[in-house]
Amino acid sequence: MSELVHYEVADRVATITLDSPANRNALSRQLVTELFERLERSGSDETASVVLIRSADRVFCSGADLSEASSTGMEEGAKTLVELQRRIITHPKPVVTRLAGPVRAGGLGIVAASDIVICGDDVTFALTEVRLGLTPAVISLTLLSRMTSRAAYDTFLTGRTFSAGEAEAMGVVTRAVPAAELDEAVAEVCRDLAKGSAQGLRESKALLGKAMLEYVDANADEMAALSARLFGSDEAREAMLAFLSKK
Repeated sequence: MSELVHYEVADRVATITLDSPANRNALSRQLVTELFERLERSGSDETASVVLIRSADRVFCSGADLSEASSTGMEEGAKTLVELQRRIITHPKPVVTRLAGPVRAGGLGIVAASDIVICGDDVTFALTEVRLGLTPAVISLTLLSRMTSRAAYDTFLTGRTFSAGEAEAMGVVTRAVPAAELDEAVAEVCRDLAKGSAQGLRESKALLGKAMLEYVDANADEMAALSARLFGSDEAREAMLAFLSKK
């Protein structure tokens, strides 16, 4: 079985690369399992001060793996996605996410949990769950800490595609930059972060993430149960199968 998540370290930056182009980096069991392992590895890697999450190709993440969810349900998957967000929030090192292409649905959970997110100005986003009989239940645990209330109502209810500029204004990403300048902008952020001491970075991150972590822990079980219930509903199953048949 081919590796879907790669790991390398250079210049004090541990880069974790999602590389599952066949399903547009959907959050399959294999990809998420490998992502957990790479996050854990980066946390104890003494050669790295910063963690960078990126994709090998343009698409960052298409969300849940609907082929798995439609056949096996989402109970464990929902709990796993909660834990993935939690591990990013509690990671001892700053986590930077680089976006060069589309982000959909569950992929926004990784984005919202990350400490700093830099995206190209041509990147698009969408929370498409509502069109499949679902709601962004589990990823709301981090998204609602980032987005304005008006933005959440707009994007959760319409499922529309929104731009990088809108994502920046909503608080979903830290900064949108011209696509040609993306790599340099990410490198500059990583260089600045790497100047911090390990203790300073760890304690500052814990301070900043305290409220989000408390919200996640207080609501995780309820949101995971809601997600599992909706994914298991007849309406959602029919919608997912119809969507998969069009691909």
